[in-house]
Amino acid sequence: MAKIERELVLIDSNVLIDVIHADPVWFGWSASHLEAVLQRAAAAINPIIYAEVSAYFATAGEADAVLPEADYRRLPLPYDAGFLAGQVFREYRRKGGARSTTLPDFFIGAHALTAGLTLLTRDVRRYRSYFPELRLIAPEHG
Repeated sequence: MAKIERELVLIDSNVLIDVIHADPVWFGWSASHLEAVLQRAAAAINPIIYAEVSAYFATAGEADAVLPEADYRRLPLPYDAGFLAGQVFREYRRKGGARSTTLPDFFIGAHALTAGLTLLTRDVRRYRSYFPELRLIAPEHG
């Protein structure tokens, strides 16, 4: 019998950080949606997400304990996602964006879009602005 593959959901760092640090505003939303994803789908992170979350820990072992590979599939960042992130960054700069380097959210959104993944995030504005066709699990107003 063929194995049925579960939906793969990329978990944005802001959701993970909300849960890790019990954010007073976002903990409830982030924890409940993360739990729902872990129950019905396969969760994933990429090197950008891992870097943003690991900044809150002193060692890789501590970060790995919070983001165990058994719960979070570790995906490489594809080159086509890197290219798309660069194109989105160029659009951002044309619109007057002040940052001089590509934003982590651009890599995360581009990765989810090019790999056909759903993204669990609470940062609705940037993803909807630059990746309107990206499937999001997000607050209605964020």
